[in-house]
Amino acid sequence: MLSVKALNAHYGTSHVLQGVDLELHDGTILAVLGRNGVGKTTTVRAIMGLVRPSFGNVLLDGEDIAGWSPHRVARAGIAYVPEGRLIFPDLTVIENIRVAERHPAKAWPLQRLLELFPALRERAGNKGAQLSGGEQQMLAIARALVSDPKVLLLDEPSQGLAPLVVRELARVVRDLCESGVTILLIEQMKNRSAAAIWRFDQPLSDVFERKSPALCLR
Repeated sequence: MLSVKALNAHYGTSHVLQGVDLELHDGTILAVLGRNGVGKTTTVRAIMGLVRPSFGNVLLDGEDIAGWSPHRVARAGIAYVPEGRLIFPDLTVIENIRVAERHPAKAWPLQRLLELFPALRERAGNKGAQLSGGEQQMLAIARALVSDPKVLLLDEPSQGLAPLVVRELARVVRDLCESGVTILLIEQMKNRSAAAIWRFDQPLSDVFERKSPALCLR
């Protein structure tokens, strides 16, 4: 589905990504963990075309999309939920979703999204700025899903959220995967309680000791 090979990227003279390799299979969730400043967000931004790779390949269903503009990447089937959510604060919940709908959604129409996120249904007429952090995160995911993506990039979705909200978010992410959405999850996991919420399939300490930051969720 999505394969990243020897990906390199620079910010000016700073060599931020140095040979990143990832393999994301159809209908799975892959998590990339690490501390601040190691290039997690740069990796997803490079996949999405927001940072131009200086070397390497990003293969989507076998086609190399490295260096494509963000709108071409989106049309190819990749959706991005950025760190910090970045919803439109002055638009309502429904307007935030509709603005990302290039054509009527087939897999994830508005009705199905509101069933997935019942809190958004209750707040449908509220503006983005009136939502809680958890509701804003779910709105950002709904906005990405309405484009019917093949791959969903989630950049630190639990940032700033209470453990109870993260637990609900983890449930939603798993439901999405069971519905056939392929997910690349970027997170900082520094404590065992957070790891337990996401239910990684190996102890968190092992993740930080390994050279490769990627692992699967169960």
